[in-house]
Parts: sequence; C-alpha cells; structure tokens
Amino acid sequence: MIKYPAPITDRRIRFALAGCGRIAANHFGALEKHKDRAQLVAVCDVDAATLEQAAHRTGARPFVSYVEMLEKSGADVVVLATPSGLHPAQTIQAADAGKHVMTEKPMATRWEDGKRMVAACDEAGVRLFVVKQNRRNATLQLLKRAVDRKRFGRIFMVTINVFWSRPQEYYDSAKWRGTWEFDGGAFMNQASHYVDLLDWLIGPVESVQAYTGTLARNIQVEDTGVMLVRWRSGAMGSVNVTMLTYPKNLEGSITIIGEKGTVRVGGVAVNDIQHWEFADQDPDDAKVKNASYQTSSVYGFGHPLYYDNVLEVLRGEAEPETDGREGLRSLEVLIAAYLSARDGRRVALPLEY
Repeated sequence: MIKYPAPITDRRIRFALAGCGRIAANHFGALEKHKDRAQLVAVCDVDAATLEQAAHRTGARPFVSYVEMLEKSGADVVVLATPSGLHPAQTIQAADAGKHVMTEKPMATRWEDGKRMVAACDEAGVRLFVVKQNRRNATLQLLKRAVDRKRFGRIFMVTINVFWSRPQEYYDSAKWRGTWEFDGGAFMNQASHYVDLLDWLIGPVESVQAYTGTLARNIQVEDTGVMLVRWRSGAMGSVNVTMLTYPKNLEGSITIIGEKGTVRVGGVAVNDIQHWEFADQDPDDAKVKNASYQTSSVYGFGHPLYYDNVLEVLRGEAEPETDGREGLRSLEVLIAAYLSARDGRRVALPLEY
C-alpha cells in the first residue's frame, strides 16, 4: 500500500506550473477560481517572452530552469503543461523531489514511459494526476450517469468524430509540434480526450484496428485517422479523426446506440446534446437542455472542476478521479491504435498480461 504525505489542511496548497503555452491559461484560470485553497507560486518556460507574460498575469515567481523550480519554489504540486514527450522525465524528476504531479494529456507518447511515470510516483509516495477535464463537462456527466444507470440497456454501437482544423502554421509554431517524440499525432494529441471516453463511458476495450495517414500537413505524425473498436461487451464502434476540416473546427461528438436508448452529444467539443431519447424516463431528462452550452474552445470548462478534485484529494477529503493508472487506460488504447496502423493488424488488449 502506498503511503502518501499527510493531508494539507492548514494552508493553501502550492502549485508550480511548467509550460506556459496555450493550455496554461486554463490552469491559471482554474487556480484563480480556487484561490481560497490553492496558490500558484512558480511558473517555468524556456521562452523568455512567454515566461514574462505568465509571471505578469499570475504574480508567480518565474523560472527558466525546471530543476531550479523544483529546488526553490516550495511547491507541493508540479503541473506539466509542457510538450507531451517531456512529461515522463519531468514527472520522474518531480517525484524524486517529493512533489505531487499533475500532467496534461497525453501523459506520455510511449507505453513504457507511461508505466515508468506511475512507478516513479508510487516509489516516491506522491500522487500522479492526469488531466481529463472533459469528463467534468455537464453534457458528459449526464451521459455518464445514463450509462451507469443502464438506461441504454445493451449498448450496440458507439461513434466518435473529431473533425477539427490545424493548419500548417499551427505545426510550424513550435519545433516539437507534429513530432513522434514530443507531440504525437491527431489521435494522441487532439483526440486524446475522446479516446478516453471509450473506456470511461463504455467499458474495457477488447481490440482495435486503425489506419492513419499524413494527407496534407508537413509533419512526422498523422493528421487523419480512423479506428475500429470492439468492446468486451460485444459493442462495436469507430473513432474518426482529422485535423484537415475546412475551414475551421466542425465537430467533436459521440453517439451511443443501445437497445433502450440513443444519444448524440455534438457541437465543436461535445458541448451540445443533440439527441436524447430513452425508453424509460428519468429526472435527468429535464436537465438536458440546460446542460448544453456554447463554446468556441475545444478545451471546454472542466479545468476548475478537475482542480477541485485534486485539492480535495490533497486535503484528504476525496479519492482521485483520474490518477496515473486511469491515465494509462486511454494511453493503452492509443498505443494499440498506432501499433495496428503501423503493422496492418488487429491489436488486442491488454497489451501485456
């Protein structure tokens, strides 16, 4: 049994954030909403202008060196909003320094790296949190309850579409984008939260078969992919992903078809319940209209809710919703998809026994 540090209840929990790019703003906003229980004490980035902007916005102490931030910030938790391929080494460094870790998706780009992250945090006796903020969207919370309450009966088919747009300028904006080592492709990066829904909502995946292609962008990884999925329950489905949608993001959706219910949650980022029909009524049916929301952001509004759980865990008030082992579940499906596309074969799960 892993023995974690004593709960922090006599002061605000101190956070340090590494990587002050696009997604960092969501973390800054979430921490501001929880300022009664949380404090951002340090920010770190290798780009001087980006670091200066983050320090100015947050008032946190700026660091160019990640190692120096670990040594001098006094943080309880290190948040990794850095390129995905850096997460494993930075997680292990933070664990060795006795810091809890919260990492953005995907937790790693390689299966062995993900396992090393979990093992390092276990050995150090620190928490590893993997951000899955989309789970906290009101639309998906209603869908999760419907599944848990068996309202669909037996689920027959599930389809996920991620039809977004990432122009060449997006990939050219940073050398790490579109690389195997640091970023991953359309599945690993942009569709990571949607792949997470396969296990979280529907259950254990039995096997996958995938095709990927780099059809239009000048990058190492795929800009388009399709994945067929079979669950252990017998349900079947597909995940269809492209970053080539003209002229802008079009759809991030999930459709579930069961013997007693059909639901489609669409919009640009599963923010709009477009079809909700079940054989039996439930009080949640009255909440459907108000659960949908307008957004132009594919990130949703789940980060403050995710931080709420992290704070409760570190205060000894709750168990983590998505820890390192939970993060491995979606990483395993992603790696299986890439193995399938590379080798031209069906890949069964688990990857190892």
